[in-house]
Amino acid sequence: MPAPSSWVVKPFDNTRVRLDSSLFTDNRDRVLNFLRAYPADRMLAVFRTNAGLDTRGAQPPGGWETADGNLRGHYAGHFLSALGLAYAGTGDSAFKEKADYMVTALGECQDALAALVGTDDPGAPSHVGYLAAYPETQFILLEQYATYPKIWAPWYTCHMIMRGLLDAHQHAGNEQALGIALGMGDWAYSRLGHLPRTQLDRMWKIYIAGEYNAMPVVMADLYALTGDEKYLTTAKCFDNTYLFEAAVANKDTLDGEHANQHIPQYQGYLEIYEQTGEQQYFTAAQNFWDMVVPHRTYVDGGMAGSGEIFGARDVIARTIQQSNAETCCVYNMLKLSRSLFFHTADPKYMQYYERALYGQILASRRNTSSDTNPLLTYFVPVNPGAHRSYGNLGTCCGGTGLETHAKFQDSVYFSSADGSTLYVNLYLPSALDWRERGLTITQSTGYPTDPSGTSTLTVTGEGHFDLRLRVPYWAERGFTVRLNGVRQQVRAMPGAYVSLSRQWRTGDKVEIAAPFTLRVERALDDPATQAVAYGPVPLVIRSSETAYQNLTLYRDYPLSRDLSRAIRPTGEPMTFTTNGLTLVPFYIDNTDGYHMYFKRAEPEIVFGDTATGIENRPGADGLTFLDEVWDQGPFENSGGLVRAVTKVADARTESGELTARRRSTLIEAAARAHLPA
Repeated sequence: MPAPSSWVVKPFDNTRVRLDSSLFTDNRDRVLNFLRAYPADRMLAVFRTNAGLDTRGAQPPGGWETADGNLRGHYAGHFLSALGLAYAGTGDSAFKEKADYMVTALGECQDALAALVGTDDPGAPSHVGYLAAYPETQFILLEQYATYPKIWAPWYTCHMIMRGLLDAHQHAGNEQALGIALGMGDWAYSRLGHLPRTQLDRMWKIYIAGEYNAMPVVMADLYALTGDEKYLTTAKCFDNTYLFEAAVANKDTLDGEHANQHIPQYQGYLEIYEQTGEQQYFTAAQNFWDMVVPHRTYVDGGMAGSGEIFGARDVIARTIQQSNAETCCVYNMLKLSRSLFFHTADPKYMQYYERALYGQILASRRNTSSDTNPLLTYFVPVNPGAHRSYGNLGTCCGGTGLETHAKFQDSVYFSSADGSTLYVNLYLPSALDWRERGLTITQSTGYPTDPSGTSTLTVTGEGHFDLRLRVPYWAERGFTVRLNGVRQQVRAMPGAYVSLSRQWRTGDKVEIAAPFTLRVERALDDPATQAVAYGPVPLVIRSSETAYQNLTLYRDYPLSRDLSRAIRPTGEPMTFTTNGLTLVPFYIDNTDGYHMYFKRAEPEIVFGDTATGIENRPGADGLTFLDEVWDQGPFENSGGLVRAVTKVADARTESGELTARRRSTLIEAAARAHLPA
């Protein structure tokens, strides 16, 4: 499909970006091995049964994919999408052959069901084009407002099948797949096009049963491909009025809503905007994203809430429990972030993308191979002593995980709509074939395991363009750029871009350095609940204890506020120790117990070895005295520390939180303290 006119940047096709060896390709290859090995006939068994065709002796995969499961058929859609993406990313014909085989079989099922239309067969669909692994009954019951578990998200399943077909068309060049999807679109219009708005609104409000995933996306895609208005009409049938209107008005009503039931809807609104230019659809998507990031986001990019339910705005610490951070939510937030970036080129969307990709997604695949199990996470809990569980053959997160791990290259590079600018958004070992410009860009880097944070871009070919390099949000020690060995004078602000514009020639090298630093991130609702990250990588405490670990750190701070004096390297790669505990990267995907968050325990105000005997109490905003002091650092010398202590002590004395005598004690202690630089 051509790029919509509203895009200011556009992606490169997955075939244009090659990934080189990294943690990402390690996980990708494990998923690709599963895609190669797992029998397609098992994915097709439930479809063939429903269509009255021979299953060829195959049994359904299990999980939610059983002979009588109310969500059966959805996983085949994920599997087909992953095959198309795997073929685009690797060029391995085995993935295309398996995708083509599945499409042919699904076409046979659709034809068999179409032959029943108008007959007395109890499984006869109401309209040709119907394709599912169960009769149309679930859709009819939803129109009568049936609830879960009597029915289970029939439109969700329909979307996954259509998405798989469209991905097989887009990424593996299968024309039959488009024809099957168009037939499903015709059937969807026949079911929904005549229903009144009040009925649709009531359907889409039903928990789980009314979940429709990204149906408006696939219907808008069909409209873009054909220009047939009935597909656009059907896409708008999925407007979820009560949440849509709130998002347009920028009213945050997400507390208590089923997160993954609604995130894909906003992707759909964005695609309707692309086809119609109706501003309210863009506004809804943009405002919704801002309600989630950072207000409902953990340090690893996962969604904060209870189970699959959104929590209240800015409530992070109070949502930490056993079941949270559903992986599907991150999958869909990555899609939405990417699409919003197309329209705005705003780096905040790619900052979140990096956080979630290097956080929850990289940690969502077990570091071992299996031919029979995808070994992917469903929830990624953040509670003390949590353990990740891997598996999920036949579940939603086991399906979205297949897709995510087959397309890591899709957001590394973008170009401006006019082709004059190249954006480098992710630092991954890779190579870009920018054939429209006759250029190849090769990126060599050790991200995310090399704490030097270096990446080298090498140009092959000639041409003038603006190179925009994303400065990571975590780049506290600076972001330096060298062109052919010469340091460039750039204004590098974390969370923004730096630009180099020139006539590029073969052999030009751009060397980037963003040294990793340790940092603490506080929960929005409780500053004493904190997490540690190293560059883009969240660190977790190794422990199966179910109570929070209490860490004391300020006593070891130098004037530079360098956390490595308090959280010390062990000599093992990316591994640290503090307070007798070991911290490791979250991407070490095992089933050991971990703590993503800890409690800050700083009971007394101390400056190095200089004690004061005064309690380190939190203020009205939850920040302690020492929090407020060190937030003003780093300090060039001890005088800077004394000035910071004086400022905070004065404010607390004025508010009545400190006596004048204690104020003096604190300032004198800061002046006596001997802290290293």
